[in-house]
Amino acid sequence: MMKKLVYGVFSLLYLGVTLFGLGPILFSDGPMKSRMYSLAIVIFIYIALGLILLIWNKKSGRQK
Repeated sequence: MMKKLVYGVFSLLYLGVTLFGLGPILFSDGPMKSRMYSLAIVIFIYIALGLILLIWNKKSGRQK
C-alpha cells in the first residue's frame, strides 16, 4: 500500500514538473538564454526526483 502511495506522489510530481516546467520553456517568447537556463533547472529537477525515487526504492527493498 505504501509503495502505491509513493509511486502516486512521484507520478504527480513528475506531471507537475512537466506541466509547469516544460510548458513555459516551449511556449515562452523570451530570449533563448533564459529558456536554456529554465531547461537546465527542469532537467536538474527531473534528475533529483529520479534519484530520490531510486534511493527510496532501494531502501524499501532492504527492509522486507
